Amino acid sequence: MKFKTRLQVTFITIILLPLVLTIVAFIVIGIYLMNMNQGYSVQELDYAMMSETVDTFVETADKAYDELLRQAETDPARLEDPAYLKMVNDEISRKSTYILVRKNDAIYYTGNEEAARNIFDKLPEYGEGGDLAEDSGYYYNALSKYVKQIDFTFQDGARGSAFVVTKVNSLISRELLIDMFIAIALILMFTSLMLTQWIRKGVFSPIDELNVAMKKIKEGNYDYTLQTDAKGEIGELYRNYEDMRLRLKESVEESTRNEQKNRELISNISHDLKTPITAIKGYVEGIMDGVADTPEKQDKYLRTIYNKANDMQKLINELTTYSNVENNRIPYNFHRINVADYFGDCVEEVGMDLENRNIQLNYSNLVEPDTMIIADPEQLKKVINNIIGNSVKYMNKRNGVIDIRILDEVDSIRVEIEDNGKGIAQKDLSKIFDRFYRTDASRNSAQGGSGIGLSIVRKIIEDHGGYIWATSKEGEGTCMHFVMRKYKELNRE
Repeated sequence: MKFKTRLQVTFITIILLPLVLTIVAFIVIGIYLMNMNQGYSVQELDYAMMSETVDTFVETADKAYDELLRQAETDPARLEDPAYLKMVNDEISRKSTYILVRKNDAIYYTGNEEAARNIFDKLPEYGEGGDLAEDSGYYYNALSKYVKQIDFTFQDGARGSAFVVTKVNSLISRELLIDMFIAIALILMFTSLMLTQWIRKGVFSPIDELNVAMKKIKEGNYDYTLQTDAKGEIGELYRNYEDMRLRLKESVEESTRNEQKNRELISNISHDLKTPITAIKGYVEGIMDGVADTPEKQDKYLRTIYNKANDMQKLINELTTYSNVENNRIPYNFHRINVADYFGDCVEEVGMDLENRNIQLNYSNLVEPDTMIIADPEQLKKVINNIIGNSVKYMNKRNGVIDIRILDEVDSIRVEIEDNGKGIAQKDLSKIFDRFYRTDASRNSAQGGSGIGLSIVRKIIEDHGGYIWATSKEGEGTCMHFVMRKYKELNRE
């Protein structure tokens, strides 16, 4: 659930739940208290059981009662005067109170005829009101009426009673107030606890779990997972944590692998440099010690030193290129290149070196003479030299053969460089373009290498918008394929 929705639910719950529960509690407590009073049609009102608000309701009735009581004590004849009774009644009638005067068993005067008829038969008999000075009263539960009685005698000797009747259906007992106070307190506590638990479970607990997970990340533990089906911000936060964790884990693992490969690269380069350096030192010492005592030997020694120096230069250049690949800083200078002319020159350049190594070079171009591509001549030549260099390095045949074919692929050209060397195992074929991968784990001085040549080749081809792959059979040879798009001029009319 989203935080916005959660806040809305909390706001509505804080308002509605206590209100609804308070109404229910009021109804239940009211029914309970009314049931306690069942069976009593008339009962004496105990002020100790009423709340302070009772005084507000009965204040007017008490004033009227005091006025009539005073007249009954000093001048009872005035209680027979309808005009006087009407005057008193008019003063209290707006306060839900009226006067009823009974003479013997009949109504002598009333300020509310209809209400008087409903209660007249239930009024206490003459003499049941006690002494005149006694502040007595009756509460009629069924009618919700509070009645105070004053007995007196008419001038003709008839027995009379004056009643002050007050509607008290709004009176609230102290017991009800106490019960409602307790109920409201419990309702508020229940609402608070419920919302607190809901928010704790929905917000604080997930945040605590996320805090623990972040501490695990800080400690380098990238395997501590957080799984949830929750929606909203919490679910999104958990999923973002998982994405971050997985990426950090991959980054750390990749960094560890690269560090390992860098150490391996340094080891490989160091090993590969030792061989030509050792050879150079040996031949130089031979010249210095006079071992090369003929012009022919001296020329052979110098050529060997030159070749070993070239091998060292190639390793250094390869390392420099690898550094540029790692930093995406390979310097490209793209041009429109004629395929036939470019590859013809390349074949002519590498052909002489292959001939000296007793390796036959076959070349075929099956594309149109005017076919053009967009490429960096220098970097593309590096691709061809690296592939042919690998073929020469792993050539195990006395009569080696390398075939270069340029094929037409409609919108692209496909270049195939195939040799008849020892081939590559199927298990290694998909990995040969990975950095530092070498099929010859045992390596030797004749077939050394840093393991980054083909990864550089793939990078250069991909930066040209092409792609490269290899096919091979062990014992028969390997074929490298790479595809590059043709250049086509837009027709302008």
